[in-house]
Amino acid sequence: MSAESNRGPGDPAVRARGLVKQYGHFQAVRGIDLLVRRGECFGVLGPNGAGKSTTMKMIYGRTPLSAGELFVLGMDVRTEMRRIKARIGVVPQEDNLDPDFTVIRNLLVFARYFGLSRRIARERAEQLLDFVGLAERRDSRVDSLSGGMKRRLVIARALINDPELLILDEPTTGLDPQARQLVWSKMRELRTRGVTLLLTTHYMEEAARLCDRLVIMDGGRILAEGSPQGLIEAHAGPWTAEVMLPPAQHQEALRRLEVDTAAGVVQIGNRGIRGWESAEDRLLLYTESVEEATAACERLKAMGLGGAGFFSRPTTLDDLFLRLTGRTLREG
Repeated sequence: MSAESNRGPGDPAVRARGLVKQYGHFQAVRGIDLLVRRGECFGVLGPNGAGKSTTMKMIYGRTPLSAGELFVLGMDVRTEMRRIKARIGVVPQEDNLDPDFTVIRNLLVFARYFGLSRRIARERAEQLLDFVGLAERRDSRVDSLSGGMKRRLVIARALINDPELLILDEPTTGLDPQARQLVWSKMRELRTRGVTLLLTTHYMEEAARLCDRLVIMDGGRILAEGSPQGLIEAHAGPWTAEVMLPPAQHQEALRRLEVDTAAGVVQIGNRGIRGWESAEDRLLLYTESVEEATAACERLKAMGLGGAGFFSRPTTLDDLFLRLTGRTLREG
């Protein structure tokens, strides 16, 4: 398919088909399909080594794809990367600012890469510093800024060319809660302005609050795709009964609840329990409603199980993430 046939105002922001990244004998990304619509906030989630950052790097031209097709704003990354870079912004994982420059100097120097005139570059830089709340620090050296301030400056730098697509690779990692909330508010504001946001994150709350749709990756493959709530309902259940119970008693509790365990965590039982999962000293029961979750807790209490405690709560994206990718710690 030619780049011209992919280009137009109705094109997706990103379209990947059979995307592969190979390093020697190791496949970091294994033939994924991806569609990011214009104007949405799209998340890519996954444990360490899932292929998230590698996918991002192929999208913004840091590393070439090994196989498949990848179009950004209707343009083929293999032949039109220079044009793509003029229309996207990138917030990398690391704060790769120049520590010897002032805050505004970092923006002005970066503006040169896009051929902006001095007047337009300065106007744009002043506007962006105001947008990210750094106008009063415009003449400060970068090495005097806090971590949250540096992160906001990196976002401002990524916006200097007024991009249609902003790619954010773990934008709030290492930030305190206040700084994270401020970055989130700026991301929401950008989305209301029509900027497409594509981000990776380790924070499930971040994905749940910001993303219209997301994919969960593991081992270089996409495990699931959809809206946060849609994925929860499809792969677990809207409500969870969390029972504090020693692992040795999990199977007995499931038997008493008449849950069919033959197919593991995906089997739907006959008491409103859509699935279950053992999580060390807890048994998680996924249900359709708070009433069903509460009823499961009450039944176990009446049977003398779950004496250490139990409660009903909404199922979270954390639950879904761990359900799909497992609970084993991955080293970065």
